[in-house]
Amino acid sequence: MDERERRIGENEALFREVNERVEGLNRSLATLSKRMKVVCECGRQDCLEQIDLGLDEYERVRANPAHFVVKPGHELPEAEDVVDSTEHYYVVQKHAGGPEQLARATDPRH
Repeated sequence: MDERERRIGENEALFREVNERVEGLNRSLATLSKRMKVVCECGRQDCLEQIDLGLDEYERVRANPAHFVVKPGHELPEAEDVVDSTEHYYVVQKHAGGPEQLARATDPRH
């Protein structure tokens, strides 16, 4: 894994951690709507865009430590593949090897 791939992975892990920390608050606020807002988990350092998704959708993404939720167009083909998509977000999976290992090592749930 080169330096750029490592930086991308660390940025994605940081935003995943932010989303995990606010999930409890989102759950409290989403009792009626069953929806929440998360920060785009792309590897771009300057991205702070938000994604609206259902609680169950978020849990499906979090079930795999190599998956991240990103805005369409924010995927980085050199480090990940789109494995699911909706009109509002993509789910990306880190490439095998270094990118996937970093994603798994930094997963707050595992």
